[in-house]
Amino acid sequence: MGGHVNDVAHGTIHLDEFLPHAPHKVWRALTEPELIARWLMPNDFKLEVGHRFTFRSRPMPDVGFGGICHSEVLAFEVGHMLRIAWRAAPEDRSSLDSVVTFTLEPEGRGTRLFLTHDGFDPGDPLQALSHRIMGSGWKGIGRRVAAAIENAG
Repeated sequence: MGGHVNDVAHGTIHLDEFLPHAPHKVWRALTEPELIARWLMPNDFKLEVGHRFTFRSRPMPDVGFGGICHSEVLAFEVGHMLRIAWRAAPEDRSSLDSVVTFTLEPEGRGTRLFLTHDGFDPGDPLQALSHRIMGSGWKGIGRRVAAAIENAG
């Protein structure tokens, strides 16, 4: 299927997974709020550079996460790349200010999905713990995105 690498020393999560769906379908799952909510979290995403939005999830007090992730669309190339800021809420104990980049490449009858999540400070105990938790959380993203596409019809 794909590989998953946590680069703890450099504070980066790398992921590479194959999805048996065309790139335009995977792109929809990454950029339509209803589909994003199916595989990730409820959100108010809009594909517009500079748009600030939030993801909402259950709080994780152990890592200083209150349940709201503040994000912003930093850049995109339609059908190919989406880069978003992934930041802790101002009231959270964690000071995480990271970037998630999704890149899509056609492969056979499907799509190769690459994810890079960087900006973790390995010297900060809360961010190091967040890195481990998110590394596990991002693993299997391909299956979740594929299920969202299949259930969307």
